[in-house]
Amino acid sequence: MNVIRKIEHWGDVHHSKWLDYLRIILGLVIFGKGVSFISDTSVLQNMITQNNVFGFSGVLISVAIHVVAFAHLVGGILITLGLVTRFAVVIQIPILLFAVFFINLTPGFSTPNSELWFSVLVLFLLITFWVVGSGPLSVDEGLKNKTGKRYA
Repeated sequence: MNVIRKIEHWGDVHHSKWLDYLRIILGLVIFGKGVSFISDTSVLQNMITQNNVFGFSGVLISVAIHVVAFAHLVGGILITLGLVTRFAVVIQIPILLFAVFFINLTPGFSTPNSELWFSVLVLFLLITFWVVGSGPLSVDEGLKNKTGKRYA
């Protein structure tokens, strides 16, 4: 636990404002991906069924799509606002790990497989914001300054 606190402290001390703008963009992208999942579940369900590594049923895949979409919608909003950012990022990391290794890696590392590269970039940014936190342009910072407490 002490190592995690040291990482959080280092991230809080070494946070630039340009990282806040990057965090906001990342949150909007994740939110947009959640909207995309909700609006076109049949295409996503077919893609997962083709790459079905674990042999999940259609119903379980449909439930997973809706859970992931909900996590992306809520997590995207929280990351954009900078509210409990580290928690929201930690919820997104397993989803992106699954997307990288079980969904997007199947077609290979070819240039046309842009979804893989995009997922790897988002995963890298999520890990970055897990370390550096929400930053000065966030609701967390506003709450910390207003109450003197730390929420992120």
